Amino acid sequence: MRQFDLQLILEEIHDPHNVSAILRTCDAVGVQNVSLVYNVNKFPKVSRISSASAKKWVDILRFSSIEDCVNHYHQNGYKVIATAITKNSFDIYQVDFTDKVAIILGNEHFGVTQKALELSDACISIPMKGMVQSLNVSVAASVVLYEAYRQRMNAGMYQKSKIEKSELDKMIDLWCEK
Repeated sequence: MRQFDLQLILEEIHDPHNVSAILRTCDAVGVQNVSLVYNVNKFPKVSRISSASAKKWVDILRFSSIEDCVNHYHQNGYKVIATAITKNSFDIYQVDFTDKVAIILGNEHFGVTQKALELSDACISIPMKGMVQSLNVSVAASVVLYEAYRQRMNAGMYQKSKIEKSELDKMIDLWCEK
């Protein structure tokens, strides 16, 4: 029950283990496509071992700029939401994740770039009550994606496949080749 209209954008994530953990969560909640944006660092080498083979089941799109990536999603009718603590951020529990949405997560040290914030349609944050005001990026991805999962499950969006059987058969053939 893949959710083709729920996608993730990872901007300059340094640690390949974080990328791998995020891919595992994406597979768990049915996210099919994850976009990687790297214009400063090299694209990470994601191993099958650290991703628990999730990389086999999740498609990775690569972009060399956040502008190209966000434009791709806007042109395809997605609302693009950045994760960051700003004065205009919405709590993740106030956002409708049943829409066609792509969520940007930034790197471990600096978060999303200013450019990503400017290009986004909205900004969300995870409510926190402790002294530390951030989570590990893979944990943050899990929290946000499981809220999206909860909303989509309640809306019945996992009940019926969103693609034709012939397309599903092609996907399965590609997965078997990996």
